[in-house]
Amino acid sequence: MFKGSIVAIVTPFKNGKVDEKALGELIECQIANGTDGIVPCGTTGESPTLSGEEHGRVIEITVAAVNKRVPVIAGTGSNSTEEAIQFTKHAYKVGADGALVVAPYYNRPTQEGLFQHYAAIAEATPLPIIVYNIESRSAVNIETPTLARMANIPNIVGVKEASGKIKQMSDVIRTCGSDFCVLSGDDAFTLPLMALGGHGIISVVANIVPADMAALVDAFFAGDLARARELHHKLMPLVDAMFIETNPAPVKVALELMGKISGDVRLPLCRLTEANLAKLKNTMLNYGLI
Repeated sequence: MFKGSIVAIVTPFKNGKVDEKALGELIECQIANGTDGIVPCGTTGESPTLSGEEHGRVIEITVAAVNKRVPVIAGTGSNSTEEAIQFTKHAYKVGADGALVVAPYYNRPTQEGLFQHYAAIAEATPLPIIVYNIESRSAVNIETPTLARMANIPNIVGVKEASGKIKQMSDVIRTCGSDFCVLSGDDAFTLPLMALGGHGIISVVANIVPADMAALVDAFFAGDLARARELHHKLMPLVDAMFIETNPAPVKVALELMGKISGDVRLPLCRLTEANLAKLKNTMLNYGLI
């Protein structure tokens, strides 16, 4: 259902508020450069510091701007099951094509609690759901047997795998079947995951090089492994730079250096140190972006 290079788009801010004009321009740039889907209000979109009103508005803007040209997979996760249900219902109401639902963070539910959380969200709305498994941020790993149970729920259609464990990714693909959409949650694992049978990437680096990430994915699915490998190695220094500090601070500064948005993030995130800014600039210069 969802495949290819999908961007986890940033939420640009201006004078402390969502910069709606800049967001629309970023979306147009993504579509023009071959991006296969847009994820608003994910981690890269700073969903934890968006108000409920802002969260809903960002999804509405994205759906309207995309206008069905590519799928919109709205970030609707929360560590409160009821809040996640409300976010997901809103995304369905305004026309999103899917929901990306992160594992509940901080409360550290059991595997049974995780299953019941996702089952409740899936029951509340017909929207296709992508589970987002990222232990480094949620403090819980969705184990493969639990995910396989979720895959039996008709509108839980896939997973964004950001466990960082290639064996777990392989186990998920083998266990959940070819119809279950497995997307990488780490840019560095895009090519390895697709080689195992994955369907693509929900990408951070695509915010600044959408054409190259799209070309990598397209080359792989066209059978041009040499070209996909070439693009993988080309992208890796830039991918590393995107995580020189906590995402999305580096990618927003990169977009600022490219003249696209303000690099502002919301506390408790903050702007890059001077040393890391210099490293980021050097990487971007070497890549030819600035």
